[in-house]
Amino acid sequence: MQWLNTIVDELITRHLDGEILIESGGSPSGTYHLGHMRELVTCDAIMLELQRRGRAAKHIYFVDDLDVFRKVPSNVPAEFEQYLGMPICDVPSPSGKEGESYADFFLQGLIDSCDALGVDVEFVRSHPKYRSGWFVPAIELCLQHIPAIRQALETISNRKLDEHWTPVQILEKGRLKNRKFLGIDTTVKTITYEDVDGKTQTAQYDKGEVKLDWRLDWPARWWQLHVHAEPFGREHASAGGSYDTGVQIMKDVFKAEPPLPVPYDSINMVGDTKKMSASKGTAISAMEGAEIMPAEVIRYFILRAQLNKLLYFDPVNGVVQLMDEFAALAAKPDRTESEEQLLYVCTRGLDHKTVSRVPFSHLVASYQAALKDADKTIAIIERTEYSGVAKEDADIIRSELKFIDEWLTRRAPDDVKFALKDTTDGSDFTEQETVFFNLLAEKIAVAPDDADGAWFHNAIYECKDTSGLEPKTMFTALYRLLIGKTHGPRAGWFLSILPREWLIERLRLQA
Repeated sequence: MQWLNTIVDELITRHLDGEILIESGGSPSGTYHLGHMRELVTCDAIMLELQRRGRAAKHIYFVDDLDVFRKVPSNVPAEFEQYLGMPICDVPSPSGKEGESYADFFLQGLIDSCDALGVDVEFVRSHPKYRSGWFVPAIELCLQHIPAIRQALETISNRKLDEHWTPVQILEKGRLKNRKFLGIDTTVKTITYEDVDGKTQTAQYDKGEVKLDWRLDWPARWWQLHVHAEPFGREHASAGGSYDTGVQIMKDVFKAEPPLPVPYDSINMVGDTKKMSASKGTAISAMEGAEIMPAEVIRYFILRAQLNKLLYFDPVNGVVQLMDEFAALAAKPDRTESEEQLLYVCTRGLDHKTVSRVPFSHLVASYQAALKDADKTIAIIERTEYSGVAKEDADIIRSELKFIDEWLTRRAPDDVKFALKDTTDGSDFTEQETVFFNLLAEKIAVAPDDADGAWFHNAIYECKDTSGLEPKTMFTALYRLLIGKTHGPRAGWFLSILPREWLIERLRLQA
C-alpha cells in the first residue's frame, strides 16, 4: 500500500509529536452515496495506520450545513424549491419530522453509513461554529486582508474576479445573499454592506449572519482547527483550484502552513462516464452499499487502488467478484506485508470474519435452492465439495447470507435469481421431455448418497440417446421444470444440492 505509506510517512515527518488531525468534509445537500465514502474511508485508513505506528490521530468531518440550498435532488419533493437560497440547516426536513432540519435528515444517513462501514469520525457542524462566534478570528483576518485575498484568487486561479465579488455572504431575510462589502467594526462585531436597493445595512458576524465565501471558509477552518491532512476530490486538486488558492490564503492571511493535500479520483457507476450524483439519481447510496456487501469488502474496494485511480462500481457482477476476491485475500496463508496492511485497514484490525471461504455464486444458488433458509443452505453446502468449510464457517455463512439476501432483492440480475416452482403441470412438456425426466428420475433413485455435481451432469447426458433430445433442449427443459426459467445454475451441481426425494417426485411430475 505505497500510497498510504507515503502519506503517513510525510505526516510523521512534518509533525514529530502531538495528535495528527485529518479532516474530511462536505455539504449535507442530499443522500450520501458510495462515492462520498471514498474520502471518509481514506481518512479512516490514514488514521488507522498512524495509530498502528504509535501516533495519536483523529478524523473529523466538517459538515457544511450553513451552505446555501441550491438544488432540489431527484428524491426530494419538488415543492422544496420554495426553500432555495436558505442555509441547509434552516430548511425543513423531507421527513416532515418536527425539530429536524434538511441537514439533520441527510447527515443522519452519513452517520449511519459511517457506523456501518466502521469509520471512526467526529462530526463538526458549520452553523453552530458561525452562530457561536467561533469563526470570528478568521472572519476578521479575511476582511482585513481583502486585497491580498483578491490577488491570491486572481493570480493562482488565473482569472479576473467579477467586480461584484464579495468575500462574504449575508444572511438576509432568511436567505444567504452576495452583497457588496463596505466595512467591518471589530468592536461591535458587525459589518456594513450594501443591500439590493443600494442602502447601507449591518450584520452581526459573531452570530452567524455572515458566512465566508467558500474559498475562504476552507483555509479558515484549516487554520482554526489546526488540520494536518485534508483529502479532497480531483476537481479541487487541479492547478489553480480551491486547494491552491487555500494554500496561498493560509500563507498570506493566516501565516500558517496548509494541511498535507490528499487528492483522490471519483467513483463512477460502471458504464457511466460521470461521477456518482445522488441529486441526479445516478448513484448507489452509501447505506445500500453497506447492506449488500460487508464493510470489509467495501473498504477493500476503495482502499486497494491508488488514490489517483478512477474507480467503477458494479452493483451486479462486481459484487460477486469483490466478495470472492476479498475472501481469497483473507484466506491466503502467505500474505505479503502490503496485503497484511490492506487487510488490517479493511477490517480495522479486528479478527472477526464476515466473508466465508465458500464462493459467492455458490452461496447465492444454495441459498435460493434452500428457499432462503440459512440452516438449510448450510446443509446443502455440506453435501458439496465445500463440506468441511461449511461446518467450520457456519456462523460466517449465516452472517454473509444477510448481505446476499439484500443483494438478491436489490441488485442481482434476473438470470441469477430463481425460486423452486411450487407445482408443475405435465402438459407444459413434450412427450420426449417427459421421457427424459422419467429416465433421469430412475437414475437418481439409485444414485449413491455422495453423488456430486459431476455424477448428476453425466447422468443427464446418459439420457440423451434414449430421450432423443439434444443437450440444450434437455437442460432448458430441466430449468423450466425446476425453476420456471430457461436457464439457471450449473445443472449437475444444482441437481446435486436439491433434496433427493423432492427432485425425484418433481421429475416424475408428481410434485
